[in-house]
Amino acid sequence: MRPVIGVTAYVEPASWAVWRDVPAVLVPEAYVRAVTAAGGRAVVLPPDERDPDVLEVVDGLLLAGGADVDPARYGQLPAPRTESRPVRDAGELTLVAGALATDLPVLGVCRGMQLLAVATGGALHQHLPDVVGHDRHRPAPGVYGEHPVRFAPDTLAGRVMAGTDMVNSYHHQAVADPGRLTVTGWSDDGVVEALEDPDRPFLLGVQWHPENEPDPRPIAALVDAAREWSDRRPTGHRSHVGRT
Repeated sequence: MRPVIGVTAYVEPASWAVWRDVPAVLVPEAYVRAVTAAGGRAVVLPPDERDPDVLEVVDGLLLAGGADVDPARYGQLPAPRTESRPVRDAGELTLVAGALATDLPVLGVCRGMQLLAVATGGALHQHLPDVVGHDRHRPAPGVYGEHPVRFAPDTLAGRVMAGTDMVNSYHHQAVADPGRLTVTGWSDDGVVEALEDPDRPFLLGVQWHPENEPDPRPIAALVDAAREWSDRRPTGHRSHVGRT
């Protein structure tokens, strides 16, 4: 049985066929393709802050990219260029809390990595060009940048990304304080590119977008970790799946 990967979703106005600007739950298909190619089964998780019960039927959690995390979550007022989605924050933070409580494998991508930092007591730079003095991390709307990256040896990020020295990039915020997580990857200008928790089996955040890379190894690593977790999952996990 393929490991099931829950992929968190956007809630944005969308247009298709005759419909225009309809509020929709969606996620770029690139995430689904990458999970499928790695041997997993992707399921889309809309924002829902009531409880993390859906985690009982997944084997791993992928926190997708998207809009900015609400600065109120880390004790700041929003800067002029910050565009947050508080409903999505609430739903995803509920899932993160549930995943941390059970050591469910988690991968945070771009915004997802930033959310992991905030969830563990960290904070963000709200507009990265003000910090690094350039816009190479998001060169233009809808245009990915590319930059060098390095990883700490003997870490999860270092093992997953062995041999990689360049990644893509599309973000205007970045981790300023990693909270209780450990920084294990950096761009050439010092921006945090990877976070992890060495005391957990698989908790990894990456600032770039592996779903749009030709070698999406962080997603493949998540699927592998989810497969292992499924084999040792707590009694009762997914016990009701398939019942009528």
